[in-house]
Amino acid sequence: MKATYTFMLTGMLLLFTQTACTQPKKTMKYNPLTPEEQAVILNKGTERPFTGEYVDNKATGTYICRQCDAPLYHSEDKFDSHCGWPSFDDEIPGAVNRHTDADGRRTEITCKNCGAHLGHVFLGEGFTEKNTRHCVNSISMKFIPATKKVIEKAYFASGCFWGTEYHFMKAKGVISTTVGYMGGHTTSPTYKEVCTGETGHAETTEVVFDATKTSYEDMLKLYFETHDFTQVGGQGPDIGDQYRSVIFYTSDEQKSLAEKYIAILTEKGYKVATLLEKAPVFWAAEDYHQEYYDKKQGSPYCHIYRKIF
Repeated sequence: MKATYTFMLTGMLLLFTQTACTQPKKTMKYNPLTPEEQAVILNKGTERPFTGEYVDNKATGTYICRQCDAPLYHSEDKFDSHCGWPSFDDEIPGAVNRHTDADGRRTEITCKNCGAHLGHVFLGEGFTEKNTRHCVNSISMKFIPATKKVIEKAYFASGCFWGTEYHFMKAKGVISTTVGYMGGHTTSPTYKEVCTGETGHAETTEVVFDATKTSYEDMLKLYFETHDFTQVGGQGPDIGDQYRSVIFYTSDEQKSLAEKYIAILTEKGYKVATLLEKAPVFWAAEDYHQEYYDKKQGSPYCHIYRKIF
């Protein structure tokens, strides 16, 4: 019985070994390197002082490994040590390995992900509170600038603001949406007052978007593609001046772009009823109107998307 068990165990180990050996090995794909980059990154050379691309770089962003794109250093940890190479007093946690240099004295630093030579690290020099200086070859790194949000606002009226907001709040690059009232002659109007049609306000959606991810032109396209811009005095069954189609522009650029798209639609044969007005004060509507269809888990009945552009 013992011999049989030993035989079975040996067979299982052989099978496991064979299976493990036949598994395809994953190879890491690296970026191609120029001869100059190879001399430093692979052969552990050093670029001449004050010649590197990033010695005087003061932009905000992240420094990554030139060979494998792994993040290495944040720009806020960079400082000017006047040594001729980019200097950092800290690395991104877990990004850098330290080894005793071939000269037996200095400490070499390499990319933990791919082993690329970066430079050397020195301690106790007193340049910063962290008392550390990563002296890194520019050629071992690439710099990725931080992308800053460019916040813009747009105001669109296209009938019931529930439906207008429904589409914009789901659009790429939109940060937030708020429904409210614009274009009237009273202050702090309520929904009940606006519904009388006597305040002059239009139900409007304020759209806050990141202009680095989308554009006002994209907002205009979505606006025209989600309501009947040829209808006068209402939208679908919602009749009244408060449901009129209006673009409230905040700048001359927004006005010009709106005029551009109205002209395009006119050339396509549409009789555009949408008005253009300079944006006045925006009054936010009551809380229960905000993101109405999401709260009710429904969808608009008169704001149906249709491709036009």
